[in-house]
Amino acid sequence: MGAHFVSNKDEAVRIFKNPVLEYFSHIHPITPVVVFVPVIVWMVYLSLYVSTVWLTTGVFVVGVLLWTLTEYCIHRFGFHLHPTTELGKKIHFLVHGIHHAYPRDSSRLVMPPVVSGPLAILFYFVFLMLFEPYHYAMLAGYVFGYVAYDSIHFATHHFPMTNRIGRFLKEYHMKHHFADDNTAYGVSSPLWDYVFNTVPQWIRDRRRTKTQNAN
Repeated sequence: MGAHFVSNKDEAVRIFKNPVLEYFSHIHPITPVVVFVPVIVWMVYLSLYVSTVWLTTGVFVVGVLLWTLTEYCIHRFGFHLHPTTELGKKIHFLVHGIHHAYPRDSSRLVMPPVVSGPLAILFYFVFLMLFEPYHYAMLAGYVFGYVAYDSIHFATHHFPMTNRIGRFLKEYHMKHHFADDNTAYGVSSPLWDYVFNTVPQWIRDRRRTKTQNAN
């Protein structure tokens, strides 16, 4: 899916004939914050009953890192999969292709709660099996990572982001859309792009130029 499919129009296109499905395909970007921040706070509270503050904090950070890995894998291997069947192409377009086709559609930048809610419940039981008694802190960090991802993703598309980190994240993601969508799969962090060698060439060139200038 290359840059030639991109439209700069700030618009929401209709994708479902069914008005109910169409209505629920538009999600306000603040929704993940409203829905999941109370869950995060509650999970941290429960964690403090079975663990120390320091251990809860450490596991929470691990949960955030685990989310960034999940984000990278889903974006690279799920969202940028190239299906060959017509059904596969339609599903891919609904899941992620429409975002590349209409990157300024502000109402389709976050996952609908009817999807994210059941997934959160599923991950709760997975984390319970794998990380008990630290599953509360792990899930809190994981969900916090997801909320941060959704918020950062929306900001890169619709906010000026004038501070140093914000400018970098905005440029990093915009060039994924408009220059090279085969790199820069990390949205909230470029960490795993470095780990798995999918850092875009313009980052490498910029680093090389800085090194040469320093010398």
